[in-house]
Amino acid sequence: VEASFRDNARAVEDDHIDLEWFGPGGQLLWSTFSDVNPVPLHVNPAGETVRVGEETFFRQITERVQANGQVLGYLRVSHPWFEVTKPSRRLIVDLALGTSLMVGAVAAIGWLLSGIAMAPVRDSYQQLKQFTADASHELRNPIAVIQTNAQVALSDPHPDVDIQQKQFQVIERLTRRLGRLVDDLLFLARQESGLIALTPASVSLEGLLEDVLEEQQVMADERRIALRVEVAEDSAAPSSGDKGSGDKGSGDKSSGDKRHGKQRPRQSALLAAPPTASSTILGDPSQLTRLFTNLISNAVQYTPDGGLVTVQVKPTKHQGQPAVQVTVQDTGIGMDSEALAHAFDRFFRADPSRLRNGEQGTGLGLAIAKVIVDTHRGHIHLDSQLHQGTTVTVVLPQRGLGG
Repeated sequence: VEASFRDNARAVEDDHIDLEWFGPGGQLLWSTFSDVNPVPLHVNPAGETVRVGEETFFRQITERVQANGQVLGYLRVSHPWFEVTKPSRRLIVDLALGTSLMVGAVAAIGWLLSGIAMAPVRDSYQQLKQFTADASHELRNPIAVIQTNAQVALSDPHPDVDIQQKQFQVIERLTRRLGRLVDDLLFLARQESGLIALTPASVSLEGLLEDVLEEQQVMADERRIALRVEVAEDSAAPSSGDKGSGDKGSGDKSSGDKRHGKQRPRQSALLAAPPTASSTILGDPSQLTRLFTNLISNAVQYTPDGGLVTVQVKPTKHQGQPAVQVTVQDTGIGMDSEALAHAFDRFFRADPSRLRNGEQGTGLGLAIAKVIVDTHRGHIHLDSQLHQGTTVTVVLPQRGLGG
């Protein structure tokens, strides 16, 4: 063993086989060694390892040579032991080096793959942390205001009725805001976790938009904002019509239009004819109602008094399949390019100071709209210019929730 793993430089340089011939009496007759080999003669056909000095080892085989029973002499073959084991040592070194490299490579690849696999988890965790922080902030502010108003009202033994009425109005307004925020948060959480069961049904977007516009009519009338509906000419409904107190003209069916001194009953251009097949899609009615309520209420909220909100409906194609395009356009404050890039982020709101009515939304409306559109395999796009208004375009395939 010692010979096998000893680094014998002389043996490496002397890489050859040496022969020795001995006479019948054991005397050395000739040898290929440069120096006399001091190892005594010992017949061993199986081979043996011998030491010569402190650093040299030989592997020797000694064979008796005889003919007709007469011993002619002895032949001894010697080879440095280091050279015999050199391939084995090289193999061991190569295996050790290869194993080390393989272990290192596997560790590096494992670290890289684990990093790639954990990236979505880290992103989700960061999003969850940000979402929790934003939600806590949005909930904490109105709760603090409610608490302050309640404490002030309770601390005054002789409250002024007008002041107390204003405090109760603030509390009621913030309570409604908190209710909307909680409702939006629950919707997003349930939607992402798949807890909301979709109920596909045949939905006429014309009829659905009519219901949504009716709900927004009171708020629009208070601020003299006209709600206009335009339907593509290839549908049965008229191509355009007004719904609001600010647009009057021939051919428009508007709640504020008076003719011959008599006020016309409120109605919409969408109801002037039955819903068309080109505006009917397969979708979830409640989610679609929520979608267009968010979009139209946003448009009304960010439009100055006396402005205009236009809703357009027309058939189109989406990924080669029949679809319906609904466009909600306002003449509101608009957004710059920096704000536009974050419009669909949760809790993102345009500069509150630019709101004419001073009431802020939850910052979840467009985020919810995108989730609903994605659920229906559609597309939503936002165009806006500062002080020139915003246009939201929604394209929904007619079989959005189909197989």
